[in-house]
Amino acid sequence: MLDFYLIKDEQPKPDYPEQLNLEFAGGIDFKTFNDLIRKGIIDSRFDYYSDFRWTIQMIQQILERLEDREGNEQLDQILQKATRSNVGLIAYCD
Repeated sequence: MLDFYLIKDEQPKPDYPEQLNLEFAGGIDFKTFNDLIRKGIIDSRFDYYSDFRWTIQMIQQILERLEDREGNEQLDQILQKATRSNVGLIAYCD
């Protein structure tokens, strides 16, 4: 599972989410992640098995793609949670 956590854009990247007591935003599985890449919603430079980070600006771009194409409710909920909190996301594969 790819787990997403809320993180401010200016915060340093922790080695693991508990290091900074980050709030869990949700998760998506491998198949869903690959489907979102295939649909062009998530950029192919992001790897399911490598930690990565999305800024507030990147989240807005992904949300726009979700509106234009058949998206995914799980990802939409994660992105909306980050938007409401005005923070970015960091992803860790467990």
